[in-house]
Amino acid sequence: MIERIHKVIAHSGYASRRHSEVLIAAGRVTVDGRKAQIGERIETETAQVEIDGIPLPVRPDLVYHLLYKPVGVISTTDDPHATPTVVDLIDAQVRIYPVGRLDADSEGLLILTNDGDLTHRLTHPSFGVTKTYIVLVEGNMKDASIRRLETGVDLEDGPARAVSARILDRRPGRTLAEVIMEEGRNRVVRRMCDVVGHPVVTLTRTAIGPLRDVTLRPGDSRPLTLDEVRRLYAAAGAWEDAAPADTP
Repeated sequence: MIERIHKVIAHSGYASRRHSEVLIAAGRVTVDGRKAQIGERIETETAQVEIDGIPLPVRPDLVYHLLYKPVGVISTTDDPHATPTVVDLIDAQVRIYPVGRLDADSEGLLILTNDGDLTHRLTHPSFGVTKTYIVLVEGNMKDASIRRLETGVDLEDGPARAVSARILDRRPGRTLAEVIMEEGRNRVVRRMCDVVGHPVVTLTRTAIGPLRDVTLRPGDSRPLTLDEVRRLYAAAGAWEDAAPADTP
């Protein structure tokens, strides 16, 4: 579909048509890497639109969902053994895919989308988008074990380290800790905790980059807002503030 750039921005929900023209005139909008011009027409299926250097999804078929994955549900689009999958929990009108994974024994936040660019940015470790986990582990975890998680441990598929880790609470025979990672290898947090002598009892992902939602319960989902999508894009780039400009 070919549309004028100010209409495309307005249809995305970022700004009114009038304010979209103001943004274009100010040189804040680019299309495929070049500054946009007022009144120009773009192909919405293929054009790469950015405002202030942060991608603005404009393809009309793009969808984004945030799911709280329950324990027992697998992070895939199809399972030959008829195990419930994360896709089964969302009523999407187009085919969507989980961004990364949470193993069946874990729960927490998971994004499902058909935006391949965002998926790549959120899952490839070179972009450095963090994922935050709350783990309940066996035993009385000491500060030395926390330091080992941060400095790195050797796993069978290579070294792994947490961006940060800290103890949240100590309970009889168990410890509650927060672990923040930049990578998402299969069961990596569980395996790291095994190495330091504290097997995981429960694991919950509570944040993906800047994205949190404490209101969701296992099995709940909701669409992401445009601001949340742009904040995720910004987290995978050099920008720290992806909030849109105020619209009149």
